[in-house]
Amino acid sequence: MVTPSSGRAGEVFRAFLLLGLTSFGGPIAHLGYFRTEFVARRQWLDEHAYADLVALCQFLPGPASSQVGFSLGLMRAGPLGALAAWTAFTLPSAILLVLFALGAASIDGLLGSGLIHGLRVVAVAIVAHAVWGMAKTLCPDRQRATIAVLAVLLVIGVGGAFGQVSAIVMGALAGLWVCRDGKAVSHTMQPMPVSRRTGMVYLAAFIVLLAGLPMLTMSGAGQGIALVDAFYRAGALVFGGGHVVLPLLEAEVVQSGWMSASDFLAGYGAAQAIPGPLFTFAAYLGMALDGGGVLSALLALVAIFVPGMLLLLAALPFWNTLRVRPGIQAVLRGVNAAVVGLLGAALYHPVWTSAILGPREFALALVGFALLAVWKLPPWVAVLVCGLGGMALGAGATS
Repeated sequence: MVTPSSGRAGEVFRAFLLLGLTSFGGPIAHLGYFRTEFVARRQWLDEHAYADLVALCQFLPGPASSQVGFSLGLMRAGPLGALAAWTAFTLPSAILLVLFALGAASIDGLLGSGLIHGLRVVAVAIVAHAVWGMAKTLCPDRQRATIAVLAVLLVIGVGGAFGQVSAIVMGALAGLWVCRDGKAVSHTMQPMPVSRRTGMVYLAAFIVLLAGLPMLTMSGAGQGIALVDAFYRAGALVFGGGHVVLPLLEAEVVQSGWMSASDFLAGYGAAQAIPGPLFTFAAYLGMALDGGGVLSALLALVAIFVPGMLLLLAALPFWNTLRVRPGIQAVLRGVNAAVVGLLGAALYHPVWTSAILGPREFALALVGFALLAVWKLPPWVAVLVCGLGGMALGAGATS
């Protein structure tokens, strides 16, 4: 059972709402904000406990920074604290993206279409920067670089969600075989606020939903169930950070015909300009889908977060034992390398093929990449520059 500390859910909500309004920079930056706020300033936990919690959330599929925030709320104020942390950190960006989805449909004219195209171009820069950084960290040797390349071949050769799942499974098996020589992680014992029996209940819920939702969808249960199934499955397979959700969601909503690739990438570009977790991109997709609306946005938003939170709650009581096993660490190395390949394949299609129509778009994407990789500026600066650049390209087309 949960054993909360002395905090209250209202305290947790206020702390995370401020972070949800101001935390730009993606999941790694979010972890830095959390450390400053909850370790250094509020002293809710110490450095070792925080590092151990981050290690667990990096190990699991799902949005790592949101999982850390959820755990901090759980440890501080129990289940209500966990819900308060997730809601406060997620709500600001979700609302902004729903509003963008509403406004994007009303944008017309060359300047408006140029802005939307600029957002698609900045997605090229942001995904390329993510691939570059992840490859340096997660594919530092020949074995893992080879796994990444094989993952690209699987995604391209098989296609769709099945190709992406196959790439992840291949990465896990290959990692178990060839990635056993990595440096072992340090081990910090930490009391976990969930019992093992409760953890098994959450694991069973995760499996039942992962297997049961597709069955309900195939039985014709309705568009709402199909939507929840698609976003739940995407959230269950995201290893390595928020950007990795891009190819998974593209397979679910673009390849299925629910949304055009241009609308998809415009929303992804807009998601880079706002604070909070990148997974709130799901709210935009639910709103912008054919026949979508506020209810679809809410279903998509909740569905994409639920699997990661269920796995987190299932793993909390077992993590201290599992994380030191060489086999688990080897599987994780292989999966992370496959994730690089997965994102690399998405960089070409749909990101590059939908946005780079000629040398001018390529030059604009290169500017965005340089702002991120060379000048180390936050993503919203690249979004602003490429958005203005897209408007300039649109205006130049008339001259």
